[in-house]
Amino acid sequence: MPSSAPAATPGSPSLAHSGRILGSACAWWEVGPAAGDAMATVVLVHGFRGTHHGLLPVVNRLPDVRFIAPDLPGFGASEPLSHGHTLDDYSAWLEAFLEQVDPDGDAIVLGHSFGSLVIARRPSAIGERPLVLINPIASPALEGPQAVLTRLAIFYYWLGSRLPATAGRLLLSHPLITRIMSEVMAKTKSKSLRAWIHAEHERHFSDFSDRETLLAAFRASVSDSVLAHAAELPASTVLIAGALDDIAPLEAQLELARLADVPLHVIAGTGHLVHYETPIAAARLLADVIADARPGTPAERAQ
Repeated sequence: MPSSAPAATPGSPSLAHSGRILGSACAWWEVGPAAGDAMATVVLVHGFRGTHHGLLPVVNRLPDVRFIAPDLPGFGASEPLSHGHTLDDYSAWLEAFLEQVDPDGDAIVLGHSFGSLVIARRPSAIGERPLVLINPIASPALEGPQAVLTRLAIFYYWLGSRLPATAGRLLLSHPLITRIMSEVMAKTKSKSLRAWIHAEHERHFSDFSDRETLLAAFRASVSDSVLAHAAELPASTVLIAGALDDIAPLEAQLELARLADVPLHVIAGTGHLVHYETPIAAARLLADVIADARPGTPAERAQ
């Protein structure tokens, strides 16, 4: 792995957990110090077609913070939900998950991309916990200049679910498709970092349970926007955006920040992969959120 790339494996001790959330098996990892020794606890909600691995580059920069990193239902090591995979379903799952892993409501909740939609669908379910939304899906995917591409993507996932099993899985997991998606999202000019990002996507992008769940999750990912819930976001929300983001354009992020009246931090030179391309910057911003949420606690220094 090139030295310029973020670490792909946890830099702090990791403890694997499993349990049943809303009747389905769920896997999650606890990274960092024990609850009593940690500066703060942060619950992570990863993006579409991702797993808990995606946010580890940020996790590794904050060794004094305890992270709880689940695989969302239908991805990684977590089973699909039995009753569906709409945003309402994922929101209900997140509420139940938080009740189990953070019953006192002391954690910060961080969501990336699709994770921001899961959180914003019903912010009241998060309670009083501070929110950090990285590359939030601010604008409706089925409207505006991206609408045609979104409908093509819906057709792609629909076709993958309707073809015979072997052909459908091959289409949805084809290395060429994965590489094209990765190339579109990556904005770094570093060849070694781009190569690392492509390798991570190749390793984890096809770690989904089945084709029908993937289609349902994609439909969920384009069915709403964080902007639609701007008035419901708590004042403790912090937005982090990439200046070059094609999936969640900066203009929409600025509008979201204005309507929600919450701070927006824009990181130059990166797009929808803030957690991969600029993990130190993201970790420093998260450290600031921790310091604000825990007065009297020195801000963690991102390493």
